[in-house]
Amino acid sequence: MASKHLDELTAFLRPAGGGVYVVSTGVAEQQALQQALYGAQGPDDIEAAWRRALCRLHQARVVVLGVPSDAGAGFTRGANRAPAALRAHLLRQPDHPLRAPDVVDVGDVRVIPHLLSEEMLSPAQIAECRAALYGDPHRALPVSPLALAERALDALAVLAPGAVPVVLGGDHSVGWPAFAAAWRRHERDGGRRLGLLHFDAHTDLLPHRLGVRYCFATWAYHANELLGRDGRLVQVGIRASGRDRAHWEGTLGVRQYWPAELAERPIEAVADEIIARFEARGVDALYVSNDIDGLDPAFASATGTPEPGGLSPAQVSTLTRRIGARFPLVGYDLVEVAPPLAGEQPGEPKRTLDSAAGCLADAAELAR
Repeated sequence: MASKHLDELTAFLRPAGGGVYVVSTGVAEQQALQQALYGAQGPDDIEAAWRRALCRLHQARVVVLGVPSDAGAGFTRGANRAPAALRAHLLRQPDHPLRAPDVVDVGDVRVIPHLLSEEMLSPAQIAECRAALYGDPHRALPVSPLALAERALDALAVLAPGAVPVVLGGDHSVGWPAFAAAWRRHERDGGRRLGLLHFDAHTDLLPHRLGVRYCFATWAYHANELLGRDGRLVQVGIRASGRDRAHWEGTLGVRQYWPAELAERPIEAVADEIIARFEARGVDALYVSNDIDGLDPAFASATGTPEPGGLSPAQVSTLTRRIGARFPLVGYDLVEVAPPLAGEQPGEPKRTLDSAAGCLADAAELAR
């Protein structure tokens, strides 16, 4: 069984930094990053080092999966470049918790940049993409980024049963397969009750957007449906919404913390209130989905939809660590970092990458 899952991973993942499809422009940059990540001399060495990393999965405390897809984004794009940029940034931080020996970076989903989810594709298109990815139009493997991410996480649940997945997006549509895989593993099949802590400027609570079921604006709605609308979704930092807080809380049973409320209360008190809420609902495990635009643009403006009046890194860290100390972390995603959107803003995209690295450090240290 394990060998089957490992064979699948090597079929639809690529070494870290290699999920974005390049054939001429960008090849040198991609290979230089991979050589630095793996201490390798060329493509063959990169492939061999990556496969050796996969063979350590049974020892992993944390597994990192990149999903360099922004086909599910909205206003502006560029988050497909984040997994590579984050890894390059962490190379300059040798003591970062994600660089610990018991962290295994399994690489990137092989992204066909025009695709999003399998349900949007015809059988003929799936066959064409299978032929392109796997050399066989009949091989029963998915082809879209969201389906591939979910399949990879299901395989990792078998190959690294003691590890916490940390998913690097990509736009926030990747939060759906990441959370759905955690829900199946820990709640449906494991008998646990997940609490979902969601940092964001936006609610992401639409049932569909322009007829699309799974994308950046809908993933939290579907996650909340999995949870049964029973109050186990808590959203922090919301400030850009076509509806007020009362609408979302009254219709979907979520709890939201908007900036006005956060400004009036110590962040520790908010954390304790969330803990009490989760305890009252029988939560015994935590999933965190972190959209970088939950932070104020002063700390992270290299993102698709920066919104003023956001959270500080200290607030996000305090909430993550305090709540994560009470409930074991079973999954984490960081999304919507978009380095190409930094433009010529002073200090960017480094400032956004620094903020993201801090968030990832919290996740890695909570994964015990």
